Amino acid sequence: MTEWYNETLYPEVAQRFVIKNIVFRERTEHQDLVIFENPVMGRILALDGIIQTTEGDEFIYHEMLTHVPILAHGKAKEILIIGGGDGGMAREAMKHRGVERVTMVEIDRSVVDMCVKYIPSIGAEAFKNKKLNLVIDDGAAFVKHCKDKFDVIIIDSTDPQGPGAVLFTREFYADCKRCLTKGGILVTQNGVPFFQPDELGNTAKRLKSLFKNTAFYLGAVPTYYGGFMAFGWGSDSAVHRDIPIKEAATRFKASGIATRYYTPELHVGCFALPRFIQKLMAG
Repeated sequence: MTEWYNETLYPEVAQRFVIKNIVFRERTEHQDLVIFENPVMGRILALDGIIQTTEGDEFIYHEMLTHVPILAHGKAKEILIIGGGDGGMAREAMKHRGVERVTMVEIDRSVVDMCVKYIPSIGAEAFKNKKLNLVIDDGAAFVKHCKDKFDVIIIDSTDPQGPGAVLFTREFYADCKRCLTKGGILVTQNGVPFFQPDELGNTAKRLKSLFKNTAFYLGAVPTYYGGFMAFGWGSDSAVHRDIPIKEAATRFKASGIATRYYTPELHVGCFALPRFIQKLMAG
C-alpha cells in the first residue's frame, strides 16, 4: 500500500506527496512537526499539516526572498529574518559580501535543530557562519522591543494561522517599519494569490497604510501549488524597487553569487503582475 502525506492547507482542494519514509516526527511546544522523504522532492518539512519546504525546490523561494531585496537595496549590511528555521533564508542572505550580520528570529528551537539534523542540505552550514545571530523568540515580540535597525527585513513566515497569524497584522508590520533604516525594505511571504486572495489583499491594505512604496512580486515554486507565489514589498524608497535590468545585472555580477533561479532579468520582470493580482492589491 502506498502511503501519502495529504496537505491540509485548503478545505476544498488538496495536494499529496508519496511518503517514502518518515524521517522524524514530534509534537513540539508550538506545532506538529514532521520530516519525510519523497522520491521526487527529497526530504520535506511539514508543520501542522502544511508543507513548509522541500529539498527539491527550496532554492526558488529562498533566492527570491533574499536576493531581490538585498540586491535592490545595494548597500544592505544588517538583515533581519523572522522565521526561517530551516536555515535556507540565512544561507542565501549571507552569500552577499556586503552583509555584515544576519539576525534570525525563530520561535521554535525544535524546527532549527531537526532541520540541521535531518535536512542539513538546506541550511545546516548557515548556522555555523559567524555572521548569523540566531535568536529563539517570538518574532512579533522581538520587533516590538528591538532597538536595532536593519536595512532589509525578511518575513519567512508560515501561513496566517497558528503561531504565524500575528506576523500578518498591521501592528507587526508597523513594528518592522520602526526597525528599518532610512530607505530600508520589508519583504513578506504572501502565499498563492489564486487560492489565498484575502491574504494578499489584506497585506496590501496594511502595507499601503504604512509605507510610501508598496508592491508584490512573484515566484513559481512547485511545492506551493496553485500558480505563482506572491511576496510583499514595503519601503519608503521608490528607488530600490525601480532599478533597471542593467543595474541589477551589475550588482548581481559584483556579488559573485551563483543562483539556480534568480536572474537580473527576473528581478525586474517579477514585479509585473497578472490582472487578477492587480485587482487584489487595489481592494
